[in-house]
Amino acid sequence: MKILIATRNPGKLREYEEMLAGLSVNGEPIDLVMLDDLGIETEVEETGDTFEENAVLKARAYAEQSGLLTLADDSGLAVDALGGAPGVLSARYAGEDATDADRYRKLLRELEGVPPEDRGARFVCAVALCTPEGEVYTAEGDVKGRIAFEPKGTQGFGYDPIFYIPGLRMTMAQADPEIKNRISHRAEALKAIRPVLERVLTGGGV
Repeated sequence: MKILIATRNPGKLREYEEMLAGLSVNGEPIDLVMLDDLGIETEVEETGDTFEENAVLKARAYAEQSGLLTLADDSGLAVDALGGAPGVLSARYAGEDATDADRYRKLLRELEGVPPEDRGARFVCAVALCTPEGEVYTAEGDVKGRIAFEPKGTQGFGYDPIFYIPGLRMTMAQADPEIKNRISHRAEALKAIRPVLERVLTGGGV
């Protein structure tokens, strides 16, 4: 059985594969595919005001197009000193065609002169599960940290190189993938949605 992960990012697909490992239907392992695998070129406009609204928009649209059980997420960075920005605009913070580095460098410029104690932030992830029939379930997770003064690490993507986790004494991009996939905002959201997904896969009620 195939489940569509509503992304074009191979790195995100790998995270889903690791965090949803062991899922099966009648002993058959689940095959996770992404949009490009199905030739889906449509881009769903993220017009929601919250991460959850955007995740639901994507999950509904791609489940309808693919006819597959679909998982979509919307995640971003909320920085205390910036009033919660970039928030739902995290992926577009430096413009539509900006790279990850462009985005986190802009953020670092915005925080120039802000001391460590005022650089608190959290990664937030909302995940939506949509069935081909249009039933939708959601969950949310977050991880707290602070914004570093310079990027470090090569393990992650997005804002990972500047998101410092005091408990680990390293940035998200310096953390081993096994550790990241245990404590990340996406991990927390997927932990919450997994029991729902398992019930849907087995035909049970939610």
